[in-house]
This record gives sequence, C-alpha cells and structure tokens, in this order.
Amino acid sequence: MISYEIKKQVVLIYLWLWWITSTNICVNATNDSLKPGDTLNSNSKLRSKQDKYCLLINKGGYLTIATVNRTGVWFYNRNQPVDVNSAVLSLNYTGVLKIESQNRKPIIIYSSPQPINNTMATMLDTGNFVLQKFHPNGTKSLLWQSFDYPDDTLIPTMKLGVNRKTGHNCLEWEPKQGELNIKKRGKVYWKSGKLKSNGLFENIPVNVQRIYQYIIVSNKDEDSFAFEVKDGKFIRWFITSKGRLISADEGEIYSADIANADKCYGYNSDAGLIARRPSREKAGRPSRDNSTTFEEDVTYSYSDCKMRCWKNCSCNGFQELYDNGTGCIFYSWNSTQYVEVVSNTFYTLVKPTKSAPNSHGTPFSVYAPVKFSV
Repeated sequence: MISYEIKKQVVLIYLWLWWITSTNICVNATNDSLKPGDTLNSNSKLRSKQDKYCLLINKGGYLTIATVNRTGVWFYNRNQPVDVNSAVLSLNYTGVLKIESQNRKPIIIYSSPQPINNTMATMLDTGNFVLQKFHPNGTKSLLWQSFDYPDDTLIPTMKLGVNRKTGHNCLEWEPKQGELNIKKRGKVYWKSGKLKSNGLFENIPVNVQRIYQYIIVSNKDEDSFAFEVKDGKFIRWFITSKGRLISADEGEIYSADIANADKCYGYNSDAGLIARRPSREKAGRPSRDNSTTFEEDVTYSYSDCKMRCWKNCSCNGFQELYDNGTGCIFYSWNSTQYVEVVSNTFYTLVKPTKSAPNSHGTPFSVYAPVKFSV
C-alpha cells in the first residue's frame, strides 16, 4: 500500500502544478516565442529571455504586456475585451496573428495579403512584442511590432513618431518644433517646449528630467522621440484620462509629474499649458434661485458636459448624474463667465481669478481618449 507520506507528497505536487498553470506571474512561462501552429491562452504566458516582460491574456480579457511584477505597460484590445476562458492568441502557418474567443469574430492583429511562411512572434526584453519573417539566408524582417501601437504608456526605447520606410505614423510629429504634446480631439493643451542645448525640455521640471537621456531622430527614414533611463532602471511614462503625464517606477515607489494638462482651464499658460480665446463671454452673478433644467444626457463625460455647457448660451451649470463622473443635467439661471468646480458633483460658471486677467479661454478637461505625441 502507498504510505501516507507518499500520498501527501503527491497531493502537494498536484497543488503546486495547479498553481503554476493558473497564476499570472510571468516567470511561469516556458519560452519567449510563438511559432506557426502555437497558441497562447489565459493560463500561459510568453516571457522575454531575461524575464523583464511577459505577454499574456489577463483576467479582463485583454492581450497585455506586463513587467515581471505585473505592471501593465501595453493593452492591445482595450475596446474589444474577449472571453478570458476561451480566448486564444494564435499564429498560423500563413503568418496570421490573431485573438480568437467564443461567440465573436477573431481579432486580427496581423495579416498579409499573401501567405507568409517561416514567421515567429517573440516577446523581447525591451518590452516590444514583434512578428518577424525568417529568410533562407538567415536574415529576418519585421512584419509587425507592439511598439508601433502605443497605448497610454511609454517605456524606455519605445519610439513616438513617423517611420517613413513602413509609412507607419503612430502619433503626430512636428519636425520643426521637436516638442512633446498633449492633445485632446486634435487640439493641443500642453507643450514640452523645445529641447535645449543642455538636453532638457523647456516646460518639464528639471529635477524630473535629469535621470533621462532623450533620443530624437530626424532623417530620411524616420522622425521619432524616445527616452532611456541613465542608470538603467525601469521607469515608465503614462498618461491619465484627465491629461496628467506621470513618470513612475515599479510599484510607483518613485513618481513624478511631467505635465499637468488637467490643471489648465483654458486661460492658464504656465508650464507649457496652452491658453485659448473663448467663443463667447457672459457676465453676472450666479444664483440657484429659480434655476431650471433644460437637458439631460447619460452618455456624456465630465469634459463633454463642460464643453456642451460652455457652447450653449442658456447653460450656466451642470450636475453629474453618476458617481463615476458620467452623465449630466444642465441648468440655466443668471449668466456668468467661466466653468469652475464648486463641489464634488455640481459645476457652475464663475468669474476668472485675478491671476489670469488677460488670457481667458474656453474651459477644458482632458478626458479619454488622450494621447501624447512628438
């Protein structure tokens, strides 16, 4: 008969194997690449050779690149989450890279007009997930890479700009200015200023920049911006839905603001913020007496509510419908001039502060989708 100790060891081994196959820690992956015919499901990962990054389908149903400590730095299908229990990333024998799941059409990541043989998808130590073709002479060519499709995060050596060889333009580039921008719906709300001779941008705090080495390339093949960290540590830049550009390390033990576009209300031009002229102006003192509601919309974000109220001459304030900041009811009473926050849920038009008497502009709040560019 099998002894108690042997049974105990068998149970422990079984439990260990179950944990290994179900956890999301990157180090449990067995390799860094998908070959034709291979698949990746939510219980497996691709890890880079030095265990710096891994590729996985996370619990939310997103194809994700994360650091070994689970800091997400890239999400491919942010607007198309899949069923995590049935989702599979696959590379077939004709070079098609896709995500499949039950009850929905496949999400095609890469597909060539002509079938391609000898391909491989690899998770690199730079944080880049690449699909390459291998030629008979031993060379290889790049077919697709995650670095060309930035999400809300920029990591070291990841480029922003234009690749003239491939025609890929991930974000707008201003060759003459050479500036980082924060935009919303095509309008610039913040500029980094030009890169000075000391290697620092004009409108980014000096103490924040000293740890970086900027890499700006402008030639016949590309116009691009990237950064490296001088001491080799992992630092990422990420942008919030309200327009803050933040640099942070693993676990956000270190964190610093690069830009604060969320602090600009259209008449502030400090630290790279862009002031704008209003389309209309009103005067008067607000009063909630005899106020009336004239419209309600459950789909608007805070920023949408603000802009809609500003453009409507009958609007003097609005109130959020839900705790998550979506939806709004518009109010009308005696007119005023600028939108400012007066409580957690109610926003009204008030006069501008004395600190900005000559540079008034339409109020704004940066809300998703927001991207920064060079």
